[in-house]
Formats: sequence, structure tokens, C-alpha cells
Amino acid sequence: MEKGIVFVISGPSGSGKSTIINRFIKKHKKDFFLSISATTREPRKGEIDKKDYYFYTKTKFKSNIKKNKFLEYAKVLDNFYGTPEKPVLDNINKGKNVIMDIDVRGANKIKTKLKNCVTVFMMPPDFNELEKRLRKRKTDSEKSIKKRLKLAKKELKERENYDYIIVNKDLKETINCLEIIIKLEKFRRYKI
Repeated sequence: MEKGIVFVISGPSGSGKSTIINRFIKKHKKDFFLSISATTREPRKGEIDKKDYYFYTKTKFKSNIKKNKFLEYAKVLDNFYGTPEKPVLDNINKGKNVIMDIDVRGANKIKTKLKNCVTVFMMPPDFNELEKRLRKRKTDSEKSIKKRLKLAKKELKERENYDYIIVNKDLKETINCLEIIIKLEKFRRYKI
């Protein structure tokens, strides 16, 4: 049995990656496993534990770090985020493809551990659009938005380190681009 492929999707907060991934997964549920990240941040309205994130206390998160239970983890804007290792490895070993929503630092760590992963950087059409999207969500304080925008400037500089870059102008077009990338990568690895 061939192993599955890991697709790492990154981009600044507000680039639309979560929306794109969720729509993609709905359409391709049987072929993909969506990696769920763990976090110490408070759930946003409507978010569900073990569906949107694994919501951990800082104590539990730090304990899992000591036990090497994460493929990657980082502290971002006063909270920890990480990718539990076991579900990802279990799924790729069963031949299922995995899609991940990971920040730039996490993507670099994943590339080091999983050499054959495919990285995709999702970006907004421009910085003004990014700010507009962050404000439109109405989930963050002004202070948090300013932190996210400052971080986004750093993250956008990293896009050249990715296998693919997608500019998210139109939702349908962006999902089509992601589907094309995935088909190309599956074809590249196809063996007779």
C-alpha cells in the first residue's frame, strides 16, 4: 500500500485558508484526513472541541510537548498551537492523504520531519484586503488585529519557500487551484 501525501497549507491569518480547506474537505472527505491542531487559545463562538481544534490547557499542552506528541508546535500571539503526531502518521500509513492548516513556522518544522510533504502558501490579493478580512470577522480586539497584521508581514516574506503559492481572490477559483495542485502531486508520485 502506498503512503498518503501530506499537504501543508499556510498563510497569514485572514488569507482564507480555513475556509478553503473546509470547503475542499467537504468535497473530498473520503480521500483526505483533515489534521486538527491543538491550541491553548479560547474557542471562538461556534468552535467545537475535537472538531475545530483540540482545546488544551497550557499545562496539558506543555505535558504533550515533553512527551514528544507533536509533529510541530509554536507559541503564536500568546497561545500555543501544535499538530498532534499520531493521527497524521496513522492516516498516511493507511494510504490516506492528509491536509494541514499550519502557520509558517510550523510548516518549516513539518518539512523537516516529513520530507515528502507538499507545501502551499495561501495569500490575499493585497495587504489592504487582508486587513479588511480580519476586521470583518469581528473575532479579535484591535490589539490582536494589529499583532496579526504585523505577523502577516513577516509570514508573507516566507512564501518563496513553498512549493506552490495561491492568491486567494475568488473562493471557487482558489479551491480549483488547490485541486489542480493535489492532482499534479498525486500524478507525480503515481507508480505502475
